[in-house]
Amino acid sequence: MNGAVYLIGAGPGDPGLLTVRGAELLALANVVLYDGLSNTELLQHAPQAEHICVGKHGKTRIWTQNEIIQEMLGHAKAGKIVVRLKGGDPAIFARTAEEVEAVKAAGLPLEIVPGITAALAAGSFAGIPVTHRGLASAVALVTGHEEPSKSESALDWEVLAKFPGTLVIYMGVTTAEAWTKALLRAGKAADTPAALIRRCSLPDQQTIHCRLDQVAAQLSPASRFRPPVIVILGAVTQLAETMNRIQNRPLTGRTILVTRPEGQAEALAKPLRDLGARVLQQPAITIEPPQDWQPVDSAIAKLSEYDLLIFCSHNGVQFFLNRLEKNGGDMRALAGLEIGCIGKKTAAALQQFHLQCDLLPDTFHAEAMTNLIASRANEKRIMVIRASRGNDELATQLAAMGGHVTQVIAYQHSDVNECDASIKEAVSNGEVDWITITSSATAESLHHMFSDSMNDMKIASLSPVTSKKIGELGYPISAEASPYTIEALVEALVKAEQ
Repeated sequence: MNGAVYLIGAGPGDPGLLTVRGAELLALANVVLYDGLSNTELLQHAPQAEHICVGKHGKTRIWTQNEIIQEMLGHAKAGKIVVRLKGGDPAIFARTAEEVEAVKAAGLPLEIVPGITAALAAGSFAGIPVTHRGLASAVALVTGHEEPSKSESALDWEVLAKFPGTLVIYMGVTTAEAWTKALLRAGKAADTPAALIRRCSLPDQQTIHCRLDQVAAQLSPASRFRPPVIVILGAVTQLAETMNRIQNRPLTGRTILVTRPEGQAEALAKPLRDLGARVLQQPAITIEPPQDWQPVDSAIAKLSEYDLLIFCSHNGVQFFLNRLEKNGGDMRALAGLEIGCIGKKTAAALQQFHLQCDLLPDTFHAEAMTNLIASRANEKRIMVIRASRGNDELATQLAAMGGHVTQVIAYQHSDVNECDASIKEAVSNGEVDWITITSSATAESLHHMFSDSMNDMKIASLSPVTSKKIGELGYPISAEASPYTIEALVEALVKAEQ
């Protein structure tokens, strides 16, 4: 059975600019072939797929267009759903026609999903309207890098020099001297306003305003203003906001490593990204079911024998109650029990099962829970639901107060041993300003993963318990959440940057 091919526009860089249709198809993919201009954060939409970088300027391998096509067809003919993720829009300077012809010739199903092209994104993110009722009623998209085998340029520079609107040049960094001279020779005014936008829509976007006759110098190797760059020529560039919206955000220019498990990282990554940060994601631990469900099943069968059920985390809620339902039970099994939760997120997870938390301490740690129930712990039968690598502090304190405590391991943490090569490189090169740590288990895993490199990054910790573990490992804390929530962690990090 044959598969299918989807050519999807990844947009200009910001992962939030992927279309809904693009995200839907990524979730179905078996294989994703992505190019160097596609933000790798988009691969989170396809966690089940094989990810293959087919960049034409890669550090480890350079793919030819024919190799990309053969790779794409090979997987599709094997019955796989293949997503070809292309920067910007697939129909604009992306060599899509060659891939479409090959897919059609192979008789495979094909769909093309548009994306936001860099010309439009660069204008919007730099505060430049590429059209304007009084200044430019037309816009021309021009490649600065034609097919090398052409004997002469297919572009009519005299026509472009007289074009009554805005010119947008793609892929024009290495050829800037040639195309600027061509426009000047054809009569384009030397003082034509120009805007050079690098890495548009990303947190480290840069913009240079100059004249046409200054563009080549601004894009020379010595300038270090390297691709990807979009050049906008025309009077509309003078309408740019003095400080565009990217430059106004509090975390602009900062690179932050989010280390939460897959499926949970985006809750922290998104607000950081919205505040201007470049966010990298590297899970430090995985959240998995226990190796043996028997102790959990036994605890579920004996729920009626307990007075109080305490959940230490939202993961515990989900694993324990999902197991209860899988065993054929329902929430009536908890009738008559008081339920305590450590943390608002844990209480929110409980509400997803249509249950209300009876005991929620103001601060989210074991001691606060102990203080809350201290006067009635004596002779109470208490079940504590926790992770395999959680600590015994809560159970020990409750037992000391006369409680009959049973600890149930509802899920386990496992260290992630392999760090993504691009993340390792970014850390080694000193690109990462902050690393966020949200649990003691995460801290231990990161200690083994990065070792001495941890000292080169500022650490933002979710709680005093996490901070204590980080301190024991020998690292200083630069920001700590209070209260111990993701929202407060973001606020603490922003405050530390002020």
